[in-house]
Amino acid sequence: MSARGLITGDDGLQRCAWHGNLEDYRRYHDEEWGRPVTDDRRLFEKICLEGFQSGLSWLTILRKREAFRSAFAGFDVDLVAEFGDADIERCLADPGIVRHRGKIVSTINNARRAKELRSEFGSLAAYFWAHEPDGSERPKVMDYETLIANPTTQASVQISKDLKKRGWTFVGPTTVYAFMQAMGLVNDHLEGCFCRAGIEEMRRQFARPAV
Repeated sequence: MSARGLITGDDGLQRCAWHGNLEDYRRYHDEEWGRPVTDDRRLFEKICLEGFQSGLSWLTILRKREAFRSAFAGFDVDLVAEFGDADIERCLADPGIVRHRGKIVSTINNARRAKELRSEFGSLAAYFWAHEPDGSERPKVMDYETLIANPTTQASVQISKDLKKRGWTFVGPTTVYAFMQAMGLVNDHLEGCFCRAGIEEMRRQFARPAV
């Protein structure tokens, strides 16, 4: 990794270094991370998986993602909201996921809270994108030093506080900011990463959902 937080792949392209040139992790960096998302199921999945990731590496969660999808009904909010004690025990017995009772219970709780949020705002996408930070809140240059110095932002703190007031759990400011980075509410691909300009163009053309 260079001092700028970049790494050059065998294809000659410079990327953010955090994927370590591992094939599946690099594919996630290139094809998913930072691209704007409005699909409610993907948004719900991601914020839940970020909660499971707390204390672990995202790579661990990424490699278990299909097992998580199977365990949690594809992260269909309506289906997960109906989970009961038998589902909790089923998940606790599933070796394919992170078997943490608190995080499993949190996912079910958050599905119920997500239904309430959806009823109020029309969609999860409308709620989250209403909190997209404007340009004045963003760094002028997204370099490695800026990235590592800002694990939270004003927007992620605000979203975290609001979600907690609404009864959500495992949604601290750092978790929320990782969610924002992944779902494209901000573009935190580093200067010099070949993805950065493409993500900027996607965000320029992106139709924000209306509340």
